Amino acid sequence: MNAKYMLMEEEKVNYPVVMMARLLNVARQGYYRWRHKHSNNGRERREMLRGLIHRLWVQSEKRHGARRIQAQLVIKGVTASLWLVRKIMRELGLVGIQPRTSKKTTIADPNAATRPDLVRRHFIPPVATTVLVGDITYLKTGEGWLYLATVIDLTTRMVVGWQIAEHMRASLTVDALLMAYHAGYIAGNAIFHTDRGSQYTSREMALTATTINVRLSCGRTGVCWDNAVAESFFSMLKNEMYHQQHFTTRAKAKLAVATYIEVYYNRQRPHSTLNYRTPTQAMEDHTPQTSNELPLAA
Repeated sequence: MNAKYMLMEEEKVNYPVVMMARLLNVARQGYYRWRHKHSNNGRERREMLRGLIHRLWVQSEKRHGARRIQAQLVIKGVTASLWLVRKIMRELGLVGIQPRTSKKTTIADPNAATRPDLVRRHFIPPVATTVLVGDITYLKTGEGWLYLATVIDLTTRMVVGWQIAEHMRASLTVDALLMAYHAGYIAGNAIFHTDRGSQYTSREMALTATTINVRLSCGRTGVCWDNAVAESFFSMLKNEMYHQQHFTTRAKAKLAVATYIEVYYNRQRPHSTLNYRTPTQAMEDHTPQTSNELPLAA
């Protein structure tokens, strides 16, 4: 009964008490008695929620919106409706970071061999480490450009491999893929899906994929939705970290990228696709990590 009264209290500004009492099959008099009895407790709970929501928002480095804050409250065993979390955040002037638009960065090689699309926008495979996606993005600093290549496990959305450099040659993408392989996050005969950028259709990438038993897959040229998960990660990284500060040196940018990926995104950021678990939690739930070694040359 108390749960019904609490729901009525939270939603009373949106719906008439008479209607809610009828739908929930409770007496209005009972609700009003409960409200009078718990008015002091309600104020204390509200102040507790205000403090906790503000603390969680600050801990996210002012990135999280109401949905992720509510998910974190649930993890802590605190019940609060999304409407209440949004209202408290408005009262406190707390705003999550909103997505920005992205620009096209793929440069295709017209002479590259044709590769099939083995994923076809099926972005939630049941088994971790069997289907991965990769992409490259640009990061501007006061000393010039940096280029970040990532490898993301589709099942868990974990960034399992990444490399950052001052060039965007094929070796950048190969090194990111090998990082994921050596860390044990690529299963045998796994699929590695990318766009048709020249780094991914290169001979160096093809030889590496053959060596580590990986099948290469490519989306269509100019169709960003064919590699939407990789695009989405770069959007998050830029909106939640890169666009929030100015990097005077490449070293500062590299450190910020490493911190965002390894400390925040993989281990702290609740992911809506994962029922608000972190990618690391999802990976631990799916499979134990193993270590791969490159085959010895014959």
